[in-house]
Amino acid sequence: MRTCGTTRVTTTLAATALALTALIPSAAGTAHAAGPPGLGACASGQLCLWAKPDFKGTRQTHELSTLDINSCTALPAGTSAQSLVNRTGRPVTTYQSAECAETGEFQTYPGDGVWLPQSPYQVRAFKVWER
Repeated sequence: MRTCGTTRVTTTLAATALALTALIPSAAGTAHAAGPPGLGACASGQLCLWAKPDFKGTRQTHELSTLDINSCTALPAGTSAQSLVNRTGRPVTTYQSAECAETGEFQTYPGDGVWLPQSPYQVRAFKVWER
């Protein structure tokens, strides 16, 4: 009975595919905003910065639609960030200097979804670049 064996295999494969589909979040779900499990939540089109490592402390959220591209954006005076998520869709350079000076530490992160739990320096400013 080849048909029975083939039907059984087909049914098993279909059930496995259905089970795997349930594990994959849909595009409309919130899994994209939350990122990988245990990491900071940040929506598409945003740059999110946290005062403390591991996405803790006060969070600052910057919307791509309101940022001046290719310009230095300083964090508010007396604040800094130690972790970040870049979901702007554009490269973002973070700076140790509040003036985006390249004499201090700086690093560029791609915009396709970067979760950085701890920056190697205090972030005091950033620039969003054209692609």
